Amino acid sequence: MSPTTTTILMSSLASGTIITMSSHHWLMAWIGLEMNTLAIIPMISKQHHPRATEAATKYFLTQAAASALILFSSTVNAWHTGTWDILNSTNTTANTLLTMALAMKLGLAPMHFWLPEVLQGSTMKTALIITTWQKLAPMALIYMTHNNLSTTILLTMGMISATLGGWAGLNQTQTRKIMAFSSIAHLGWMAMILTIMPNILLINLLLYLTMTTSVFMVLILLNSKNIKDMMTSWTMSPTITAMTMLTLLSLGGLPPLTGFMPKWLILEELTTQNLTTAATIMAMSSLLSLFFYLRLSYTSTITLSPNMTTSTHKWRYKHSTSTLLLTLTLPTSLLMLPMTPMLL
Repeated sequence: MSPTTTTILMSSLASGTIITMSSHHWLMAWIGLEMNTLAIIPMISKQHHPRATEAATKYFLTQAAASALILFSSTVNAWHTGTWDILNSTNTTANTLLTMALAMKLGLAPMHFWLPEVLQGSTMKTALIITTWQKLAPMALIYMTHNNLSTTILLTMGMISATLGGWAGLNQTQTRKIMAFSSIAHLGWMAMILTIMPNILLINLLLYLTMTTSVFMVLILLNSKNIKDMMTSWTMSPTITAMTMLTLLSLGGLPPLTGFMPKWLILEELTTQNLTTAATIMAMSSLLSLFFYLRLSYTSTITLSPNMTTSTHKWRYKHSTSTLLLTLTLPTSLLMLPMTPMLL
């Protein structure tokens, strides 16, 4: 792909998200989402590989259906209220449709089926964009309308997402699919706290973006497509390997790392609201997620390649990837827990 095309696509991607985040009219928000979707599809399919084409098709169909549902829900709301203002969505049917549409765009269970397949068919850099930047526009809409959304639906979807994200990730060997189910689980935590304490949602989203970016940058640097490829990380850079292990454990939510902060705050708020059963389910589902993070950590730090007579060495090329972003995000993913009182 030529630099001019890449520049146009990335600009459209950024513009679509910014238009959606800054708009108060449903049609403008919908236009921003459409710009966003149409810009990312050529980036997914640029490999000219059947798997990439399949991923682009699945992404397009899912996002188009979700956008149509958003347009339908906003039309229903405008029919009943006489206004297209995003902050004035008071119709129950329209809000239920909107919740389903935004859950489909984000990849919340049970509308999550597209996310692992799309990530597996994309390159690592495109997968990084889909799991981080592409979450901002739907999350902005969900944050602006959180006062009118159904708490029951969001709590149910949050519990299903967190449980399924941990459970389905146990059996994966491809790093992109593991990160996809990790994304589903984290979005479940965000959906749980949305209608109760939206400020914690923003903290959780910020930390999720930081930690996921760190892990993806490491995977890009090491060219690790599956768990077995992580074995050679120690010979490439012991420092990055040690930091990666801590970042993965931070994603799992182990104290005293950064990832423990949002889970601690969410569980505390759920118990304050007498949602003890929901808090227990979320804490147990976090253990499921922690298992595959521990497996990745174990493979990258303790296992040296080749660890058996039948395995082969992975070819190691000289990487030209800039590590500036990596050096900025890795420490942030580990050391922000003491800042919790200030952030709140």
